[in-house]
Amino acid sequence: MITFTPLAGGAQSSQTTPLCYLLQVDDVRILLDCGSPDWNPESQTTKPEDGDDGEEPWDQYTRSLESIAYTVDLVLLSHGDLGHAGLIPYAYSRWNLRAPSYCTLPVQAMARIAVVDHVEALRSEEDVDAGAAQSEVYADTSEHSGEAVKRSKGGKCIATVKQVHDAFDSFTALRYSQPTHLQGKCQGLTITPYSAGHTLGGTIWKIRSPSSGTILYAVDLNHTRERHIDGTVILRPSSGGVGVFEPLARPDLLITDAERALVISSRRKDRDSFFLDVITSTLRTNSLLIPCDASTRLLELLVLLDQHWSYSKLKSPICLISNTGEEMLTFVRSMMEWLGGTISKEDVGDDGRKRKRGAAEDDRNFGAFSLRFPHLEFYSSPAALTATYPSSKPKLILAVPASLSHGSSRALFADFASVRDNVVLLTSLSEEGTLSRSLLDKWNQRQADDGRWDQGGLGSVMELDETINIMLNSKVPLQGTELDAYLQRERAAKEREAAHQAAMARTQMMLEADEDDSESEDSDSQSDDDLQEGMDAEMDMTAAISPTVLEPGGGVGSRRRGGRQGTGGVGERGDWAFDQDEALTKQLLSYDIYLKGNVSRTTSFFKTAAGQTQRFRMFPYVERKRRVDSYGETIDVGMWLRKGKALEEDAETEEVREAKRSKLAEDEAKKTAVEPPTKFVSHNVEVRLACKLCFVDMEGLNDGRALKTIVPQVNPRKMIIVHASREATESLTESCAAIRAMTRDIYAPALGDTCQIGQHTNSFSISLSDELLASIKMSSFEDNEVGFVVGRIASHATSSIPILEPAAAVAPVAPLDGGDDAKPIAGMGLRPIATLPRSTMIGDLKLTALKSRLAKLGIAAEFAGEGVLVCGAAASKAAGETTSESVAVRKTGRGKVVMEGTVSDVYYIVRKEIYNLHALVAA
Repeated sequence: MITFTPLAGGAQSSQTTPLCYLLQVDDVRILLDCGSPDWNPESQTTKPEDGDDGEEPWDQYTRSLESIAYTVDLVLLSHGDLGHAGLIPYAYSRWNLRAPSYCTLPVQAMARIAVVDHVEALRSEEDVDAGAAQSEVYADTSEHSGEAVKRSKGGKCIATVKQVHDAFDSFTALRYSQPTHLQGKCQGLTITPYSAGHTLGGTIWKIRSPSSGTILYAVDLNHTRERHIDGTVILRPSSGGVGVFEPLARPDLLITDAERALVISSRRKDRDSFFLDVITSTLRTNSLLIPCDASTRLLELLVLLDQHWSYSKLKSPICLISNTGEEMLTFVRSMMEWLGGTISKEDVGDDGRKRKRGAAEDDRNFGAFSLRFPHLEFYSSPAALTATYPSSKPKLILAVPASLSHGSSRALFADFASVRDNVVLLTSLSEEGTLSRSLLDKWNQRQADDGRWDQGGLGSVMELDETINIMLNSKVPLQGTELDAYLQRERAAKEREAAHQAAMARTQMMLEADEDDSESEDSDSQSDDDLQEGMDAEMDMTAAISPTVLEPGGGVGSRRRGGRQGTGGVGERGDWAFDQDEALTKQLLSYDIYLKGNVSRTTSFFKTAAGQTQRFRMFPYVERKRRVDSYGETIDVGMWLRKGKALEEDAETEEVREAKRSKLAEDEAKKTAVEPPTKFVSHNVEVRLACKLCFVDMEGLNDGRALKTIVPQVNPRKMIIVHASREATESLTESCAAIRAMTRDIYAPALGDTCQIGQHTNSFSISLSDELLASIKMSSFEDNEVGFVVGRIASHATSSIPILEPAAAVAPVAPLDGGDDAKPIAGMGLRPIATLPRSTMIGDLKLTALKSRLAKLGIAAEFAGEGVLVCGAAASKAAGETTSESVAVRKTGRGKVVMEGTVSDVYYIVRKEIYNLHALVAA
């Protein structure tokens, strides 16, 4: 069973961006795209109406995504812009969206660049962490109290730059047409990316499930080839014309968008000509401002402008205000295999002439000339641009973002729009509620009916003469009393930190001293034990070699430590004996430093004359024990690292050392100065619009005519429409309903609605026996091999998985004699009833493919109507031939194939070719 829920960008909605959908295939939950909304809509500057609960437009979307993020099993991204991937980093770091994630390599890089530029611009204008922290506190409170507490007003989900890099580093990059068999909970699913056009690396995702069939997720397509990329792969030219790419034809479910179903685009040649004419005429005396995105569609504009500058020999500079522009171009130059269009076919050199393949020039750099952009200059802020060029100098300015809601483009617009005859040139449709969208609506309303951009017209440049108020956010340095208060707080914080560190250091020293004392005590006690053992040994040895003495009682005894042997055989201890032992101890082990007296009386160094080992007096020294752990003596890792580093430095050559020194110098130069104390401020600015306004559609998307042509050719069994307004959804639905062969199962879920397709299917694992595998006849179909089996399930004690064995290998249970199940004996002359094996043909017959195969065999074939192919003599125009050897192949709306004609050689040849175009599975 398939369950589909739009979290954002649903059908029948005026808010069509961003895009985020939850697709559940049986028990696997797949997140399709995860875009971010515009966090600064113009509606924020107005006060909420009475009765308004104060919620932001994105609150429902972020709450829904946060509630299901930890349950997602798979993430797929189709395009690398903010509308498709902008919220991935925040969900990854804050909402535990850690499922396996896949996209193409350009989508991964372009999305990273776009989101980094986005978060840097927002964080440089407002304190986004304060609202996010307040929102998290509200969420935690709601969990403990059990009540549904709303997210705080103004809580924006803005990630940090580090979180952006961590999130996109977790993605797995795939190539086009690379099938990937998933593991874990997604085992059984196969995903394959295909080219979608529109953006570099844009993807159509094909998802194959053993229980739900084939699912296509295809949004934001472009079938036409552009200057830097080719069109979508869903349409491929063939001998019979343009047809659908075979692996993408006839899916079980197609998920597509219908945002531009009502749009009729003008010819691309006319749009480009109008676009360049406006630029050329304006640069004679004034400047142009083109709001653009940071990565995806910016590349198409740069290639077009660079070619125009080279051909027309324009002297005005092209200025790009972006923090990530150079990084984006560096990446694109390394991804030439992903590019297409005119970049891979021709290049523009310094002389302005085309360089064709096979030219005498060096071909090693072929393809890179159009990506060098010699006329392009990069700037990090409008202030840097103003410091280089005065406002009176004509120039073309590309500023990020395209929505004019924040960042460089909004700050520049406030001053740029007040200069008469300057031109603001819009190239894309932004989200509803943004400044760019409101300007576009004003321009489109003032155009004639045949001049509107969505009705195939180009329109004209419109002069503005009105006043608007816009909110500008910025970060300014602290001054005066605010700066003094900040420095005082910083000093107090540093003093508290220093006191805390000193207390921690004292505590650490006390702990180390206690540890050293304990170790010293252990070592001293051990040394004392060793000393006592040595003294006992010396005393015993001395007593053993001492001469016998006559005791006063007439007995014979020997001198021992701490006592003597009496006459009665009982040992008694006397004072004289103790003093004598103590004197002997001092004589044997003394701690005097000076060596005097009878120290060296012996003539031998090793042994005395009596055989006693000579002992020398020493200064007392206690050797500390080495620290050991469970594996032996502890190793000083730092010492070995220092020695290794010293050895490496000794082995380095002078060139390597010089390279390291230069790199260190570069790193020091790149280090930015310490930012002074700042604060975030917001102020309303009254802008007098005296500039000109124009719009040229440069988004690179299919219009309504292309969409209504491609979808019926794909011919899905079921379809879901997303990312569309109510009018656009109804237009595409009516267009599909007018086609007889098109499916009637079309769904258009609104935001938050859930549609279920099919029934829940339970899948089980089964093992095929070796005997059964040997008897199967396999037929190839697309990427798989299909076969027909008949068997019985048997369980074995040696395996936990049931085994399918041939039916003959399992003996049937014989019925009881005389029972009702006993088969009657066949009469004389009657053959036993035998069931003929049936065959199954898998595949979808393409009459154009059949026509091309018959042409190779020399059989003429022509179309005689919708879904009818006439083959043989009737299709030949040669005179004198009869129509007896003719066959008509007709394809019905239900997928059945009907052959009509006389029995002849042509009939059997045509039938054989039809069989060859299918996978024949014989029973």
